Amino acid sequence: MQDNYERENQEPCYVISVAARLVGLHAQSLRHYERIGLIQPSRSHGRQRLYSQSDVARLRHIQRLIQDLGVNLAGVEVIIRMNERVRRMEEEMERLRAELQSYRDRVLPAVAQREEHGTRNWEHREPPGGSPQR
Repeated sequence: MQDNYERENQEPCYVISVAARLVGLHAQSLRHYERIGLIQPSRSHGRQRLYSQSDVARLRHIQRLIQDLGVNLAGVEVIIRMNERVRRMEEEMERLRAELQSYRDRVLPAVAQREEHGTRNWEHREPPGGSPQR
């Protein structure tokens, strides 16, 4: 379900005039944002810019930063890149948590079983037939 939603949000469906109207900006502002790398709309076969729901949400975010918080375009770029980095780090952390949990699920039962039988990996054991050689 989540994948369908994300795919729909990424589907390019708005021409520049419609996207500009949706966010209350001039089409020229959207072109400028593209030129400076804040937004990357898809292109049709005729090279017409096409904006997705995700692009529109990003434009609204840019607009809020500029109008509500008074951030300039350089600041907007820094904020967006930091947000993207934090998102990637959170995804990596979640992946590592899942990997750690999987490891715990495999290893801890084996450790508990060894403890029940009185053996531990770190205990010193004498080899059969006498004391260990040093």
